[in-house]
Amino acid sequence: MPATLELPRPAQLLRTTGWNLAESFGFPLGAYVLCTWLWGRDAGVLAMLAAVWIVAVVRKLATGSVPGLVAIAVIVLTIQAVVAVATGNLWIFLVHFPVANLGLGIVFARSARGDSPLAARLAAEVIGLRCPARYQPRLHGFFQHVTMLWAAIFLLLAVCLGVLLATVPIATYVLVWVVTTITLIAAGVGVSALWLRSELRRHGLGLCFGAAPAGEAPSSPAPAANRSPDPADRGGG
Repeated sequence: MPATLELPRPAQLLRTTGWNLAESFGFPLGAYVLCTWLWGRDAGVLAMLAAVWIVAVVRKLATGSVPGLVAIAVIVLTIQAVVAVATGNLWIFLVHFPVANLGLGIVFARSARGDSPLAARLAAEVIGLRCPARYQPRLHGFFQHVTMLWAAIFLLLAVCLGVLLATVPIATYVLVWVVTTITLIAAGVGVSALWLRSELRRHGLGLCFGAAPAGEAPSSPAPAANRSPDPADRGGG
């Protein structure tokens, strides 16, 4: 059979991605909007923080681990809540956007040097990418580099948003923040997808849709100490 990586079938892929986004952003955002409408901004910020921490704790108790997107949301929203509630100042409240992106850049950069790059975890958790263990050594370097790419994107966002906060009127800052963030994130997703496709071709690997075997979770690159080299990588065929 041809060597392939596997994604869930389109309907399952949409469900998996949608649920991960709901856990990490949808539930906290919904709690923020509702509680802000009922009791004010500070209550909304605290409700947002409580929502993402509840999701993280439930996930940890139910599965033994916290998904990467939820962990990122915990970092970002905790910074936001502390800054917003502690100061009560609108300008200081807006500072959390560049500060949070700076934190994400550092987290991605630190994980890129390890045996489990954050980009690999997110590919497995968010879109359900299944990479058989025998192919993981070939793609480990790619996931390290893509993780560094996302570290650079978040650091660039931090710089851009910091400069905008100092130069753009507060009344238009949030709109500019939304446009800037969506543009850079979309560019990062596009570059990552094209880069993955290029790497798969370089290593003679394909990509297909298929149902995951029952009871088997999507895999992410294993720690280096536990990797078994693919016979094709040992040389001599």
